[in-house]
Amino acid sequence: MPEKGTHTRAYIALAMGAFGIALTEFVIMGILPKVAGSLQVTIPQAGHFIAAYALGVVVGAPLLTGLISRWPSRRSLLVLMGWFTIFNTLSGFADGYWTMLAVRFLSGLPHGAFFGIGAVIAARLAPEGKGAQAIAKMFSGFTIANVVGVPFGTYIGNTMHWSVSFVLVGAVGALTLAALFFWMPAVRAATEGETGVSPLKNRKLWALLTLTAIGTGGFFAWYSYIAPLLIDVSGHSETTVSYAMILAGIGMVVGNFIGARMEELMGAVRAICVGMSGMSLMLLLNSYLAVYPIWVLVMCFVVGLVTFTLAAPIQIAIIQASFGSEMLASSMNQSAFNIANAIGAYVAGLPIAFGYGVVYAGRVGALLAALGALIALWIYLYARSRKRY
Repeated sequence: MPEKGTHTRAYIALAMGAFGIALTEFVIMGILPKVAGSLQVTIPQAGHFIAAYALGVVVGAPLLTGLISRWPSRRSLLVLMGWFTIFNTLSGFADGYWTMLAVRFLSGLPHGAFFGIGAVIAARLAPEGKGAQAIAKMFSGFTIANVVGVPFGTYIGNTMHWSVSFVLVGAVGALTLAALFFWMPAVRAATEGETGVSPLKNRKLWALLTLTAIGTGGFFAWYSYIAPLLIDVSGHSETTVSYAMILAGIGMVVGNFIGARMEELMGAVRAICVGMSGMSLMLLLNSYLAVYPIWVLVMCFVVGLVTFTLAAPIQIAIIQASFGSEMLASSMNQSAFNIANAIGAYVAGLPIAFGYGVVYAGRVGALLAALGALIALWIYLYARSRKRY
């Protein structure tokens, strides 16, 4: 293996891939009316394209990782990013509902595997004890995309043509391919498949995946309904929603690196427990402050920050709990994040559907995050009890 600690360019290549993935996942939400109008479908039908991508992530993460996990990391990442580039570019040329549905599903397949394999490789390239910082460097591409990439992609998609947004994603994918080819060392997949450990029999791993699917659903419960909260409750204009999402993105950038430092200071599971508890409290507080136009914008930054303190600790905890199957387990965690997206959006929509108001979406999110904190606490206490005997 190449000497650790000298791989800044490799981290940049991984961050570029994360940037492209975040761009394709979130930019469609801002151009959905344009996509619907062009393909002559309703807004709810266009929403199926978002669901198709998420389903692709859930299916592709374990499937593709299982197929290519024993390859050298450079080859695996190049194949995944090549797939990503092709089908995201083709999304811009879809001419009907079924075509778009198919290419969005295919576009989502490499998402989880790229993040899963990339996170493990980033941690292995890092100096001893700095794995969380390395993963945070990779995830910085994801958070930065929410600050600059998604707003820019949304702008050009709405002012030029929605297809240009997906061509932009394809361009990012092509640049990432070049960066991976020239900058990523050929690191072997290490312990993958060598120990005979099956992640399906790992109770701690399943507890962590459940924590991700439920606890991080708290963030998506809030984020899915941020526009009606700002417009209908806080009294902001539609234009302000874009700025609020940028504030949330800046909070994500900051929180990402704070979370890595938290993991180094207190360990992964305790950092998760603290982060989940903080998210629950901030979401609950936000539901009461939403009537104040200035405070709701401040809370956009705060919620984004607190939520993304969880990114690196969760990924490190997954890797630590799955020795022998790190890449597969890390990819499965990306599936869990997308399940959290679906759970959060659906459950938070129930009180709104029953007429309780959009502020209850944040309160539902607070409950989901609190459940995640309880699961993290149980994992920590169970591990401590096992060490006593």
